[in-house]
Order: sequence, then structure tokens, then C-alpha cells
Amino acid sequence: MYDIIIIGAGPAGLTAAIYARRASKSVLVLEASAYGGQIINTPDIENYPVAAHISGFDFATKVYNQAVELGAEFKFEKATGIEDGGEVKTVRTPRGEYSAKAVIIATGSENRKLGAENEDKLVGRGVSYCATCDGAFFRNKDVAVVGGGNTALEDALYLSDIAKTVYLIHRRGSFRGDAATAEKLKEKDNVRFVFNSVVKKLNADARLRSVEVENKQGETSELEVSGLFVAVGRIPETENFEALAETDSSGYFASGENCKTKTPGIFAAGDARAKEVRQLVTATADGAVAATEAIKYITNR
Repeated sequence: MYDIIIIGAGPAGLTAAIYARRASKSVLVLEASAYGGQIINTPDIENYPVAAHISGFDFATKVYNQAVELGAEFKFEKATGIEDGGEVKTVRTPRGEYSAKAVIIATGSENRKLGAENEDKLVGRGVSYCATCDGAFFRNKDVAVVGGGNTALEDALYLSDIAKTVYLIHRRGSFRGDAATAEKLKEKDNVRFVFNSVVKKLNADARLRSVEVENKQGETSELEVSGLFVAVGRIPETENFEALAETDSSGYFASGENCKTKTPGIFAAGDARAKEVRQLVTATADGAVAATEAIKYITNR
């Protein structure tokens, strides 16, 4: 019997483990693959307080080691479900079951990929899924954004003040995102719209050098760019827990800033939670809040 089980060893889960152990609570962290989450794919972090110019892998390793040194226990097993027994929560994995007084779900979300040729190989070498994270690396260079929703429009607007040229590629003939943002983009001299087109292939030497796009007529063209920012949505890792933790229309946990779910003693933190901003700093903040709330729950029940 643990005090707290944390599902997910990304920045939110690792931070929750640190806060829980500092409160002398026994902690088990269950992680399906490797600690760190998606931040390990970021080559250089510049926007996290104090830790400027640190790789995502080094950042994650430092936080993981901090949690281990404080006494958090880690098992690399995928959580497949939670059974709520009131004062006792049981987390199932393919290898067995683990019990705790409280559970924090910090499973994160995955970037929805284009499925274009060479996409996976070029992540961190020209391909990014976060303009605010990586845009500064492409100052005065030609870049492309793919997508037609608010995220894509906002990314293109943000990059238009940094990059030399921004190509906005969308598979339809009009945007789904906010009309006011689209109008602002039309006023930008360095933004080029590529409608009714999809990215089929990424070309590279050591890094990305161009993207091949295909329009509805089957005609292909090549855009020479140093960066490709993919903004076609995210996929939250929530499906195994929806019975106990309510989700919104997009599949994210519908938890407020206190990270509480509809089930007492179960909390949601990090990128799987519905929120406006998904950044490293907001994930770690969620971890701190969720752990604090879990400790209160255990103490006051």
C-alpha cells in the first residue's frame, strides 16, 4: 500500500513525486516507456527559469534523479486502468496491481503527426511541434507551419516576427481557426498561404532543408525551409481512465487548476489536463499542485 501512485514520469509526474516525497509520503511512479516524457526530444530548453540552455534529456534526468534520491519508487509498467475502492485505489498494469490512498494521472499527450516521409527522423533537426518552444532557433530563416486551427494560426503569427518567411500549409481552402488571427496573418508581408495542400515528404541533409507538398490536383512542389512546425492537434493519453476522470470534448481531463477529478482521491496533472498553455513550466506547476492536493486528501479523509 502506497500513499500516492503517480501514473506517468514526465515533468508533471516527476515533480509530483518530488513534492510527495518531501511530505514524507510513500510514492510509486508507473511509467510505460522512459522517464521524461516528450521533453526529452527537445535539444535545447531556453524558456524554463534558471535552467537556460539545457537539453530536454538532461533536464529530465536531473528531475528523475532528484525524485529517486528523495525515495520515490519507479516501475516501468503501463497503467491500464484504475479501480476506485473509496479509501483504496487499485492501479492495474499487465504485470499486476498496485494499491494507494490517492492516484495522480500524469500521462501527458502525444503530438498528432503528419505521417510524412522522414518526419520522425527529423524531430529536433528541423521538425518541431511547439513554435513557442523552438521558434527562436529559426530567427531570420524560412519556415513552414502545417495546420488550419487556432494553434497553427497563432504559431504562424508568432513566427512571423522571428522568421524571414512563414509558409502556412493547410489541407483545406479556408481556416478553422479564429478569423481575427487569420486577418492579422494576411497583413503580414512575410506570410505565404499554401491552401488545399498536404506535406508528403521532408528532405534533409543533416537537418531539414525542404518539404514537398501536394495539392488537390496531385501536383507537387518543393518549399525550401529550415524549420517545419506541425500544428495538427494533440492526442491526450486519457482513454484508460475516462470512467473515473471526466474528459472534455477533445478527450482531455476536465480538471481545474486544483487538478481534482470527479473521483475523490484521483487527480490529473500535466498535458493530459484541459488547459490553455502546455509548456514545461505549466506541467511542473501541475505536478506540484496535484501532489499538494493529494496530500491534503490523504490527511483530511
